[in-house]
Amino acid sequence: MDEAQVPAGRAGAEPRWLDPTEDRTWRDLLAMTQLLHVSLDRQMRAEAGMPQTYYTVLAMLSEAPGRRLRMSELAAITTSSPSRISHAVTRLEEKGWVQRSRAADDGRGAVAALTDEGWDVLSRTAPGHVEQVRRVVFDPLTDEQRAQLGEICQAVLGALEHTPHGARRDECGEA
Repeated sequence: MDEAQVPAGRAGAEPRWLDPTEDRTWRDLLAMTQLLHVSLDRQMRAEAGMPQTYYTVLAMLSEAPGRRLRMSELAAITTSSPSRISHAVTRLEEKGWVQRSRAADDGRGAVAALTDEGWDVLSRTAPGHVEQVRRVVFDPLTDEQRAQLGEICQAVLGALEHTPHGARRDECGEA
């Protein structure tokens, strides 16, 4: 990498390379997060006939006041791009599980609402989802490791929000 390619503020600085333990941990973290997503998606498709992304949309709507959220809020809390969440909501509308309408307060934004049929689907699928999460994330850990995992997640999320080129949950999926 020549001097022009070195990130701002790092000109001439030696890279802080990962040591072998850090490198192994980094690779394991990447594999774990990717495989966790695959596992949850496979479970949801097998047991509920929908991708994990759709389940997450239903779950977030179920927790919102009146089971309704602005599309922009739904995108933020599901860490999805606006276009991806719009596509998911369109598919969920086709199934009758979600209904989209204009925001009543200003008429500018769109709102997604969980229908009674969507609530029923979510109620039937939530137990299997929670069991899979418990089986692959929490059951293999001791109580101490579960507490450490929570602390680690919070520390990394904090670093992501406060470092150059970091990201916040409300901008996930943005390019």
